[in-house]
Amino acid sequence: SKWCLDLGPPVLASFRGTVQHGLPLEIGDTVQILEKCEGIIYIHLKSADIKNKGQFETVIPNEDSVITEMTSTLRDWGSMWKQLYVRNEGDLFHRLWHVMNEILDLRRQVLVGHLTLDRMRDVKQHITARLDWGNEQLGLDLVPRRDFGMVDPDEISVTELYRLMEHRHRKKETPVPASTHHLFVQAKSLMSTNLGEELEVFFSIYDGREGRPLSERFFVRLNKNGVPKSPERQCTLFVDLGSSDLRKDVYVVAHIIRIGRMGAGEKKNVCSVQYRRPFGCAVVSIADLLTADSKDDHLLKVYACNTESEWYQIHENIIRKANARYNLSGSNTGLSVSLQLLHGDVEQLRREFMVLFSRGVSVTKKLGFSDIIMPGEMRNDLYITLEKGEFEKGGKSVARNVEITMYALDIDGQILKGQVAAGSGEPGADEYHSFVLYHNNSPRWAEQIKLPIPVDMFRGSHVRFEFRHCSTKDKGEKKLFGFSFVPLMQEDGRTLPDGTHELIVHKCEENTNLQDSARYLKLPCSKGNLPGNNQAVKGNKESFWITSFLCSTKLTQNGDMLDLLKWRAHPERIGDCLSKLKEIDGSEIVKFLQDTLDTLFGILDEGAQRYGLKVFDSLVHIINLLQDSKFQHFKPVMDTYIESHFAGALSYRDLIKVLKWYVDRIIEAEHQEHIRQVLKATEYIFKYIIQSRRLFSLATGGQNEEEFRCCIHELFMSIRFFLSQESSGPGPMNQTQVVFLQTFPAVYSELLKLFSVREVATFVRETLGSLPATLHSDCPLEAVKLQCIAKTVESQLYINPESRCILLPVVLRLLQVHMQEQRDLVMCAHILTSMLSLLKKDDSPLLEEVDLIVDSLLGVLLRTILEITNRPQPAGNTLRLQYQDVTGEFVACLLALLRQMSDKHYQKLLQCFTSKDDLRDFLLQIFTVFRILIRPEMFPKDWTVMRLVTNNVIITTVLYLSDALRKNYLNEKFDYKVWDSYFYLAVIFINQPCLQLESFSSSKRKKVLEKYGDMRVMMGCEIFSMWQNLGEHKLNFIPAMIGPFLEVTLVPQPDLRNVMIPIFHDMMDWEQRRSGNFKQVEAKLIDKLDSLMSEGKGDETYRELFNSILLKKIERETWRESGISLIATVTRLMERLLDYRDCMKLGEVDGKKIGCTVSLLNFYKTELNKEEMYIRYIHKLYDLHLKAQNYTEASYTLLLYDELLEWSERPLREFLNYPMQTEWQRKEYLHLTIIQNFDRGKCWENGILLCRELADQYESYYDYRNLSKMRMMEASLYDKIMDQQRLEPEFFRIGFYGKKFPFFLRNKEFVCRGHDYERLEAFQQRMLNEFPHAIAMQHANQPDQTIYQADAQYLQIYAVSPIPESQDVLQRDGVPDNIKSFYKVNHIWKFRYDRPFHKGTKDKENEFKSLWVERTTLTLVQSLPGISRWFEVEKRELVEVSPLENAIEVIENKNLQLRTLITQCQARQMQNINPLTMCLNGVIDAAVNGGLARYQEAFFVKDYIVNHPEDGDKIGRLRELMFEQAHILEFGLAVHEKFVPQDMRPLHKKLVDQFHLMKSSLGIQEFPAYVRASPIHFTNGSPRTCRNSVPNILSPEGARLVARRSPLTYPAVNRYSSSSLSSQASNEVSNITGQSESSDEVFNMQPSPSTSSLSSNHSASPNVTSSAPSSARGSPQLLDKHKHSRDNACLSPRDRPCSAIYPNPLDSTQRMIPHQIGDSTLPRSDPNIATPDKGKTPTLFISLTAPTGSKTFPAASAERLCDPAGHAAVILMENPAPPFTPSPTECHSAGLVSNSPVLSGSYSSGISSLSRCSVSEASGTEGPPMLASSGSDELTTRRENKTPPPYSVYERTNPRRPVPLPHSLSIPPPTEPPALPPKPHQLRIANKLDSDPRRLEQPPRPRPLPRKVSQL
Repeated sequence: SKWCLDLGPPVLASFRGTVQHGLPLEIGDTVQILEKCEGIIYIHLKSADIKNKGQFETVIPNEDSVITEMTSTLRDWGSMWKQLYVRNEGDLFHRLWHVMNEILDLRRQVLVGHLTLDRMRDVKQHITARLDWGNEQLGLDLVPRRDFGMVDPDEISVTELYRLMEHRHRKKETPVPASTHHLFVQAKSLMSTNLGEELEVFFSIYDGREGRPLSERFFVRLNKNGVPKSPERQCTLFVDLGSSDLRKDVYVVAHIIRIGRMGAGEKKNVCSVQYRRPFGCAVVSIADLLTADSKDDHLLKVYACNTESEWYQIHENIIRKANARYNLSGSNTGLSVSLQLLHGDVEQLRREFMVLFSRGVSVTKKLGFSDIIMPGEMRNDLYITLEKGEFEKGGKSVARNVEITMYALDIDGQILKGQVAAGSGEPGADEYHSFVLYHNNSPRWAEQIKLPIPVDMFRGSHVRFEFRHCSTKDKGEKKLFGFSFVPLMQEDGRTLPDGTHELIVHKCEENTNLQDSARYLKLPCSKGNLPGNNQAVKGNKESFWITSFLCSTKLTQNGDMLDLLKWRAHPERIGDCLSKLKEIDGSEIVKFLQDTLDTLFGILDEGAQRYGLKVFDSLVHIINLLQDSKFQHFKPVMDTYIESHFAGALSYRDLIKVLKWYVDRIIEAEHQEHIRQVLKATEYIFKYIIQSRRLFSLATGGQNEEEFRCCIHELFMSIRFFLSQESSGPGPMNQTQVVFLQTFPAVYSELLKLFSVREVATFVRETLGSLPATLHSDCPLEAVKLQCIAKTVESQLYINPESRCILLPVVLRLLQVHMQEQRDLVMCAHILTSMLSLLKKDDSPLLEEVDLIVDSLLGVLLRTILEITNRPQPAGNTLRLQYQDVTGEFVACLLALLRQMSDKHYQKLLQCFTSKDDLRDFLLQIFTVFRILIRPEMFPKDWTVMRLVTNNVIITTVLYLSDALRKNYLNEKFDYKVWDSYFYLAVIFINQPCLQLESFSSSKRKKVLEKYGDMRVMMGCEIFSMWQNLGEHKLNFIPAMIGPFLEVTLVPQPDLRNVMIPIFHDMMDWEQRRSGNFKQVEAKLIDKLDSLMSEGKGDETYRELFNSILLKKIERETWRESGISLIATVTRLMERLLDYRDCMKLGEVDGKKIGCTVSLLNFYKTELNKEEMYIRYIHKLYDLHLKAQNYTEASYTLLLYDELLEWSERPLREFLNYPMQTEWQRKEYLHLTIIQNFDRGKCWENGILLCRELADQYESYYDYRNLSKMRMMEASLYDKIMDQQRLEPEFFRIGFYGKKFPFFLRNKEFVCRGHDYERLEAFQQRMLNEFPHAIAMQHANQPDQTIYQADAQYLQIYAVSPIPESQDVLQRDGVPDNIKSFYKVNHIWKFRYDRPFHKGTKDKENEFKSLWVERTTLTLVQSLPGISRWFEVEKRELVEVSPLENAIEVIENKNLQLRTLITQCQARQMQNINPLTMCLNGVIDAAVNGGLARYQEAFFVKDYIVNHPEDGDKIGRLRELMFEQAHILEFGLAVHEKFVPQDMRPLHKKLVDQFHLMKSSLGIQEFPAYVRASPIHFTNGSPRTCRNSVPNILSPEGARLVARRSPLTYPAVNRYSSSSLSSQASNEVSNITGQSESSDEVFNMQPSPSTSSLSSNHSASPNVTSSAPSSARGSPQLLDKHKHSRDNACLSPRDRPCSAIYPNPLDSTQRMIPHQIGDSTLPRSDPNIATPDKGKTPTLFISLTAPTGSKTFPAASAERLCDPAGHAAVILMENPAPPFTPSPTECHSAGLVSNSPVLSGSYSSGISSLSRCSVSEASGTEGPPMLASSGSDELTTRRENKTPPPYSVYERTNPRRPVPLPHSLSIPPPTEPPALPPKPHQLRIANKLDSDPRRLEQPPRPRPLPRKVSQL
């Protein structure tokens, strides 16, 4: 023993150990003290034991195990209790808190040590009950206990452990129903309006079926207010109700008696005498208490009888509902009572319901004895019921008012004080007064009175009844007129018999002296026993009837019983008395049990020859009487009698003699019932025989010993002879044998008192051995044989090792037979459990026994377990529980046996197998059984202790058996099946949940490691060792064992992983040798990884370990390169699977889940080529999109699977949720589903294509019904395109930087398609919510390497503008905006983002001189929208835009915006004019205040023109745009004047005045010809009515005709300006654009003062602030797409004009800083052309300067304009003109041709009449083309020009027909026409690389998947 330190309650706080050599300690920690120094000690020391000394030693304090358990359990609960609060489980949180405090209080009581033993036992029981409750609530393990202390599994056998666990489990699950019940009654009050008198309430329990009371009465006195007079006497407990009493026809009856005047309405002064008078009765059924909440108060209705004479049966009338005989005593009268049924032992209830019993509860007994009579119970209660009387008038004219006064008197005639009780609850009185019935000579009372007279006072006592007439006159006298009496005991000692007695009423006068009882006791009392000559008394007509009932444990009313006890007085009647004993009631016999037994053995001693047989039979009768459940508790009384009072020293001879005589008669006897009764009593007969012999030996010094032994041997010979008799069927003999075997084991302990252990064991062995060997299975003797064996095994005889070696062979032989035949398995399991419970560890004498059991039962035990576990479980609950019990018991037996086996046992076992096949079968059998034992359902969930013991036994056994495997089944004897079974067992052993220590609490993990170590590592080492022994046979397990071994390596145990991962290297090596590659290993690894990791297995550490271990292993291999490739592939898959699993966790956002699934899906497709997994993840992604309501993305996702299928009739198997069907049917179903989702996602154009494809299929099959439906569906989609509004989403670029991001995001950038109405601020907030640990970067610059490698998460987010692919539709006039809007934001591969910066010296006066723009173009791996809302950026390109080009873009954009708003206003597409007002105000106000002047100062000065000669054309273009803006403003003001409301007229006037100032500031007196146009041009904003073939200079297309290499259009607003921009410059820029800052649209990413205040187009990016009309950007407030809802509006990046001056940013010519290419001219319009010339088509020569030179060619374009008077004008275009660049719809030429990403569509179509389509289509090669007569000839124009319908740009088989140019303008065309926008599902592959230079630069696409769809 050592000392240990315990930081218990005296410690104030934990110690952190921060000082030098400090040991950190928490309160409750235990520390071993190796040395103790003198001095002050501030800690508590207590002794302790050290177990398992060494590295894993355990310190166990020497204290009560309950204390130790409480301490550790409370510590475990502490942390879990806090988690309950976190999980919001408030109810359990508070309950556990109270229980923990309660346990602490109890712990304190135990530690103090001042408790008595009984109290200590109660406290411990209470503690363990609370501990078990808490463990169960928290899901902790079940603790095996014995005597309230925890049991160490190593200290007891496994079978005993199982029994303890099972007992506790059953106790927890199935509470034993109580056999006794009690009714708690509390009388609370009587509520009535006519009270005023005191009341008496009598409660009783009444049996309505038998019409009699079941209990005494409970008596409560109420005061005049109806409230109990004594609150401490208002409660009672009706005890000892049997289960049969809880039925519907048993009632609680309350009789209420008032005490007062004779009549309830009499005046107070009439009479002063008080009478007991009937008041009312209430009844409630006990069955009502079983259904209702028994704790509720009950208000019982009180009824009164109509006729007073029927009061005695009012309760019966109420029960029978005889309504005519009673009525309510008052409308408001009710009796309030509390009723509660309680179950179980009364003492236990007192402890459990302390509150109920705290206020004084009387006990109301049952009439008669309870169902079970307990010895020592003292009771002597006589119950007398006053039934009725018959009285004469007595000379009165009316009947009498009779009152009875009752007295109990002793032998001397003295009144017995306090022995008359009206009921429990009130103390006994000296007398009792009955109630009075008014004027009734035949009254019936039915009042029960209890006389608890002591036994010693019973003889000579009598009861006297006095009858008085109660006068109602003034005096109110009570006059005595007669009396009756009855003696309580007769002359012969018998008590008053139970039943009704008619007593004689003796007449007397008032003054008669009844004090002298001797005078009247001589008189006859009852008419029943009068002598025949007493005619005078018989003639008396007055009688009084009573009913008596005696409940006594000492007195009897039975004369035969008294005669037997007094046998010496009448020797001649002994024979009769013995014969009549069997007829006496059992309760009378047990009352006088000792006296009766003394009488029998007295008779036997004196008359053995004469009465021996009768005495024996009487003794057998009494013994068997005690077998009855009612009297079974009297067995200890008989045992005590035998041990202490029995004195028949000579009786043994007669008893043996008679018993042998009966046994010898068995074979011949026809009727064996009496013999069976004799054999039933064998146990106690032997007890009397043995005790008698012991008394004789003591008295004689051991004489006649040999004679006694001979008698016993002869007796057993007779028994063996009768047991050996065989019978053909279950006959009388079998029944008799059964009876003997049932009682035989009880004889062992008696024989051991006189015989040695070996002798008794021999008796038993020979007796059991004499039984018939072979019996049919249905013979009852078979089952009883097993029961006898079971009792034998449990007896003291078997526990002794000396006798056990004699009995064991008999037991094993019988067990083996039954188990082999699978009979009586429950009993077999029970016997085996008892046998093996005796086997303890390290008990050397048991080795031979273990050998015997192993030889006999191990094989059959394994087969039995296999058999019963493979059977289907029975249906019934009871049968299922029995099935589970027997399985568990057999398993426990097997484990106990294996745990006892040592090396020698295993060697002997393995040597006994004669052939390899037998050994093989045994190994397969035991491995299979072990796999069954490991199943989770083998034991209940909380049986961790049992599971750990099981695993310990399994691993020990496997270590023994693995040697046999190596020795017998390797090399040429190799057996695959045995090795496979071994490996399979080892794998599931390691993976079982109960061994995953990581999931345990730290304390539980520590305990397991200390006791067993980590068994997973042990088994892993064994696997590795066995694998190494296999040699070339390893190939048999490749690839079969790859999956199982991979599962083992995924267990998060580093040692296990280090051991097991190298096996994969071995597998790769052997597979390489066999096949030259390891494709099989790779395929299996990949297949299993997905399923295992999706189950939650594996982690980042495993990925790194797998990679590092295998890379190190293959360093020297010849196949190193291919090995590295495999490892890299598997590692990358792990990365994605781990990310996927993390993202799929509950609570993760949908965006992260979708992104991760896309990453994994692509990996399976591109790198692994796993089609089935690819399709599975397609559907997982589809489900995620549907859940997130991403219907468009869901459609694209399902298209991936759809594209793998063909329109064929190949059958497809059932797969996922698809039934077995043809490929055509599945593709049809997919098409319909995709169309539906495209419809829900408002992506109707894509749905139309699929409708067409499906319609073609229907048409080819002549399925016109479905064809019709499909065409209708297609038509409905067209309608939706035209009629429904679609929101244009925003796009955002987001970068994920830092190592903390998942692999699929780490250090990558994506472009994301925002949700509807989602702006930058909302998107950024959503991203930060999805990644709560991320830091938002406050700039748009590319991060450096420190950010990339940081151990954190950084998010960089800004808005980007889409660059549409299909410019053809967007640039075509006449196409409605509803159609164009789709092409602006769908099928987008490229996006751009602009960042302003200053180059060179910054001019503080005018910053625009040096303000450049850095334009970034992002190219994605897939187009948006697609299978995800975001895709990774594949390529970035940067170009720079000069300040001059920047200025041109800004003004161009503002001009376009103005035109759009003016057009919308003209077409009345606006609900109000505010957007136009604000835009005009912003532009004019800015210009007046110097906005455009800044550009003039910067670019129109001489210095700039001289220094930048190459920018001459651009300067000219800027000047034109400024004049054009002024012209547009002038026309806009005209339109504004027409529509402006009256209240805004002052603002309009101000705008007009400011506009004149603006013109003056620009120096404009009159507009040049090329910017003047008639306002009539704007009269109809419809794009379909303005289709002219000559460009209008006001249109953006006219403005585009400048050849240049400038980058893409610079957006109007940019927040990401350099910090050097001043706020002054910002204000100036704001003035230029009319842009005002809107808080809901602007997102500040850099909070510095210099930038946060910027609001101009140069200091804020459109990527952050969008200023398009809000409806166009998805605002929900406006109905029309073009309505404006903000104060100032600028176009969003996608809404800016498409222009050839902004060529494709990806052209190679744009990779340098832009410069001028050529000197070309711009066609100009002359407004002065005369009207008569309008019909002519003059030839216009235009000089085009290209890089290769210049050519002159006739113009093919002219525009018809009208002046305000309606006259037509033809505008001739003269040379020189600004440069002209062909539109992107024409053939491309490097440096000249562009797919402009900027949209022109809806905002300019009402103003512009020259689109790119109209230019090209109006061109001809031979002569001047025909001019369209008017804009109304739309259909003709479309037919002539063969303009395709909007959807045709997607037609697969119908590429757009190219329109030729005049040969003089022609540029040599490429070999193929330009690309049309591809079909939706073709957007993911590069199908037209030649038409898309961007796609040419992409790396080759991944290899296509081989078609294996036929299986899916």
